[in-house]
Amino acid sequence: MTTVRLDERDLAFLGGDEGEGARLAMSILARMADVVGARELLDITAAHIDSSLYQGPATLEFAERLAEGGARVRVPTTLNVSGVDEHGWREWDVSESWAAPARRQMEAYEAMGCEPTWTCAPYQTQARPGVGEQVAWGESSAIVFANSVLGARTERYPDLLDICCAVTGRAPAAGLHLTGNRAGQVLVDLSGVPRRLAEEPALYPVLGHWIGLRVEGRIPVLDGLPARPAEDDLKALGAAMASSGAVGLFHWVGLTPEAPDRAAAFQGREPAARLRPGPAALRAARDELGSGLSDAEGLDLVVLGSPHFSLSEFAALARLVDGRRRHAGVRLLITTGRAVRELAAKAGYLDAIESFGGELTVDTCILTTPMLPQSIRRLMTNSAKYAWYTPGLLERAVAFGSLADCVESAVAGRVTRDDGSWTAEP
Repeated sequence: MTTVRLDERDLAFLGGDEGEGARLAMSILARMADVVGARELLDITAAHIDSSLYQGPATLEFAERLAEGGARVRVPTTLNVSGVDEHGWREWDVSESWAAPARRQMEAYEAMGCEPTWTCAPYQTQARPGVGEQVAWGESSAIVFANSVLGARTERYPDLLDICCAVTGRAPAAGLHLTGNRAGQVLVDLSGVPRRLAEEPALYPVLGHWIGLRVEGRIPVLDGLPARPAEDDLKALGAAMASSGAVGLFHWVGLTPEAPDRAAAFQGREPAARLRPGPAALRAARDELGSGLSDAEGLDLVVLGSPHFSLSEFAALARLVDGRRRHAGVRLLITTGRAVRELAAKAGYLDAIESFGGELTVDTCILTTPMLPQSIRRLMTNSAKYAWYTPGLLERAVAFGSLADCVESAVAGRVTRDDGSWTAEP
């Protein structure tokens, strides 16, 4: 018996007035609202669905049960990566036995009215929720971006619950939906980071990794860096925090919407803890983002795009590879969304990348699709998220480096990194 206050619309869903699929969605939502201690539900204006990822028969059955029960989303709803690149999966080591049910799951979510975006970074091409807007987003890197960079409000929605919110247009009034739960808790003083390192794009995934391991799921407030990060830097920062530390929201003083100053970020409270990373700690964190693969070792694959590669990242990569060619023994793979791929093609960025020998896969993620042949054992990436998950999920050795490091390594056929910025003193 639920103790959550339900309004007439909610009760109509539970009574089956909107069909069996919507009834199932509301029954799950009401029960989970109880679990998280919500007293009521609130309206949402949009959703992003991580449940679209095929993970086996259970996720397919759930999606088809909702769709066959007539469930339809009631708010604009984007879809996270799928379990397969539906057009390019045959170019990799993906079996028909995986691709067929993954495609069925994609069809089920499209039948419910979800937009076939198939990306973990819908904010790159879709309409963005505004500051204070209540949404229900799944996928850890998207959640932290929505909360932190956009200032929208979403809890860290798990698979299956996200689509229930989209179908009902409702979410539990709990967690990061509520103002009082969005106050900063840990101050991260970045004044000890040398300017040269602060201007290095690879700092941000490393910094996110370092913070995530230390904040114990609390909300960090960053201040004092002698540089201003770009949006892709914030994307990489948040994705790394979410991976290593389950962070769903961070504030950056003077940059993110809820942190015009330090007092606002902490909502007038004192920090519960303080952190102050220096160059030595950050270099150690960078080196930790590797497993079983050291500098000067051979490579099989350089992989980019976690979260999915943006248009500006394509531009940067095109400049780095222009007129060059990868080593014959190293493949270079970029994962991105179908919409960004089209934009990159129109901008002419893919010409240089394809001439270099780069390959693209869309709609999916190397971490979630069984696409790598066994011959690929040694990877390199500029993504802290990829580096964090690769040893466990893919059982491969991995090295971490900047985008420029990844290109140089792909040309050299072995791991090579420029340590100049990482040895700078304050």
